[in-house]
Amino acid sequence: MDITTLNKQVQQESIFLQDLKREVGKVIVGQEALLEKMLVALLADGHILIEGVPGLAKTLAVKTLAQAIHAQFQRIQFTPDLLPADITGTLIFNPKDGLFYPKRGPVFSNFVLADEINRSPAKVQSALLEAMQERQVTIGEQTYKLPSPFMVMATQNPVEQEGTYPLPEAQVDRFMLKVLVTYPTKEEEKMILERMASHQTIEVNTNVTPEMILKARAVTDSIYVDDKIKNYIVELVFATRDPKAAGLEKLASFIAYGASPRATIFLTQAAKAYAFLNGRGYVTPEDIKAIGLDVLRHRVLLSYEAEAENISSDQIVKQIFDAVDVP
Repeated sequence: MDITTLNKQVQQESIFLQDLKREVGKVIVGQEALLEKMLVALLADGHILIEGVPGLAKTLAVKTLAQAIHAQFQRIQFTPDLLPADITGTLIFNPKDGLFYPKRGPVFSNFVLADEINRSPAKVQSALLEAMQERQVTIGEQTYKLPSPFMVMATQNPVEQEGTYPLPEAQVDRFMLKVLVTYPTKEEEKMILERMASHQTIEVNTNVTPEMILKARAVTDSIYVDDKIKNYIVELVFATRDPKAAGLEKLASFIAYGASPRATIFLTQAAKAYAFLNGRGYVTPEDIKAIGLDVLRHRVLLSYEAEAENISSDQIVKQIFDAVDVP
């Protein structure tokens, strides 16, 4: 398919997303970047981790997006006493016939909101690993497929907060994007006050179905990625592993581990989804830059030296983007 035809197809298929954005925007004020990244993860068949202090409408944003798409939605509140079986399900014994029967957990939904995921210990968080990667869950000896589309949208509070457990690296790496949510501006805060200070419920009305999402994903998958763009993505990921080769000697002592090949795959898929959102049938370097920080920030693991000098992974990723030549 040539680029012109692909462009037309993308523009046609992405119309419903404007409707979706508008409806979610009725409830959520000022979090355009967050909404955009949630749609990118949705189109790229990825999961999203949203971090911010309590009260920034993280849960509300996820819940509103799920409501706007007529699909199954489950919210799991992560607490220190939660068990893995509370998420995936378990076997229930029936004394009548002496057999065990599977009882499926809340993870069997299209959209799963893992609320405050870092308020539970690693054993519970890891219950999501198989579901997120293989889109299946094993209960006893049986393996069950999860519905399609399936997406985990997790929220977490900053690690410095009371009662939080840091997410294991393997768990964090399953998330395509990690988005940081900050405080609203004064104007946005006033709009929030006017919209939310009364007890009126705001209705979200769309005709978006899971089938429309799956169709949009198929088109997103066919978006053209030039060889120069592919090389650019590989150069960026390799610069996180070997900063010296990219001319960033000073970063070498700050990075304990660089990004894995999963980052290369996710960066390509997320860039395609971002191009789709913008009605384009091809990926540009600007797409990579727009989504790159969210894909890489949680995959660049810092050394003790970086932590001692108060250097964040965001600062390192930004320096890498500045140093790598744009095609």
